[in-house]
Amino acid sequence: MRPLPRILFAALAISLALAADGRAQNPRRNVVFLIADDLGLDLGCYGNKVIQTPNIDALAANGTRFSNAFACVSSCSPSRATLYTGMQSHSCGQYGLAHATHNAYTFRQVQSLPRILKAAGYRSGIVAKVHVQPKEVYPWDEEIPGNGRNVPLMAEQARKFIQDSGDKPFLLVMGYTDPHRAAKGFGNAVKGVPDITYNPAKVELPYHLPDQPDCRADLADYYRSATRLDYGIGLLMKVLKELKHEDDTLVIFLSDNGIPFPGAKTTLYDAGLHLPLIIHAPGRKPGVCNGMASYTDIAPTILDWMGQKQPAAMQGRSLLPILEQENPAGWDEVFGSHQFHEITMYYPMRMIRTRNHKYILNLAHELPFPTAQDLYDGLTWQGILKRGDTMLGQRTMAQYLHRPKEELYDLRTDPSELKNLADDPKQAETLADLRKRLKTWQEKTQDPWLVKYVHE
Repeated sequence: MRPLPRILFAALAISLALAADGRAQNPRRNVVFLIADDLGLDLGCYGNKVIQTPNIDALAANGTRFSNAFACVSSCSPSRATLYTGMQSHSCGQYGLAHATHNAYTFRQVQSLPRILKAAGYRSGIVAKVHVQPKEVYPWDEEIPGNGRNVPLMAEQARKFIQDSGDKPFLLVMGYTDPHRAAKGFGNAVKGVPDITYNPAKVELPYHLPDQPDCRADLADYYRSATRLDYGIGLLMKVLKELKHEDDTLVIFLSDNGIPFPGAKTTLYDAGLHLPLIIHAPGRKPGVCNGMASYTDIAPTILDWMGQKQPAAMQGRSLLPILEQENPAGWDEVFGSHQFHEITMYYPMRMIRTRNHKYILNLAHELPFPTAQDLYDGLTWQGILKRGDTMLGQRTMAQYLHRPKEELYDLRTDPSELKNLADDPKQAETLADLRKRLKTWQEKTQDPWLVKYVHE
């Protein structure tokens, strides 16, 4: 056999060097996605001085804490579909809850994270709460059932999934149940988990809740559940460290929607949408980002980290480029969309929120605003009913239950969204601008409700 010419040896050497360099620059990249259930901004790192959340606070201290992250909808299944598809709930078809008689489905043609990553050779798994369907849209390689409040078990399930993945890069979703309401209370005192209790008199009372003993006791139990979640986050981060995946794994922590109390969950007010978002990307400097991040940005961020192309149907954009920017330009508005929670809770709404204003279009404003079953059965709402309260915190019960067609709030002077300025002549220019921007967004996202309800 004749020896290879020198030029071929040189070419081969260069090729091998480039391949090695490529492996160094594009190492194995995994994602662990931690989803809390019904957690608001009740964390030490977001300013709550009462609640104890040392593990989530540590994650924030070592990563990027977003001060202006917003869910697109304050309802469990629709929000999770938004996270996995990068699409608004009215665009992906997950109009409401995906269980029991509610039985809402994501459109079958939608490209979700597990679907995209499966085709690209990645391994995906989800522990405990799934809450989206159908399986053909969300083809997790492993759906690992379990008690979403038994956080030690969840950590061990995560360990096994990661070990079983071997050298294959993975996406692992941790579907915690805390601090969602249980059939009674918040499912507290789980065996094998430290149980930290709180003095009801010292909990931080949100503006939209009544200062009553039953409500404070309810909030104290919610805090207990959130603290159990924090313990679980600590266990999961310990697993990553022990398995030596700290340096190749993007960790994302957020909550699907606002707290399970009236005035928050199922609304498009900030109490339902303005939520925690923490992203730890190895090699990135920690800090705070004030850019307005939408939950439609989560799926594009994960795909970007994993080196995968974002499908054209996704409506968000990757957050990776702004992780180290405190005030990134061009991140100044988010949108929201709601149709159902339970199937009996039809109340379609659309929203645009800027730095200074929020505009909500209540598409079926003639209907009274419905109450989710878990909220209705809770101590807070039952207390309200027994007393016959006319106020829901600082908002009148009439304002809460009977909405006008349009709501406009100046967030600079009214951050609690209590004074509707939609009929104020001085706000006519702002109102017209936000109407136009919302309609443009509805057209862009092919909103099925646009045809019947558009404001002329």
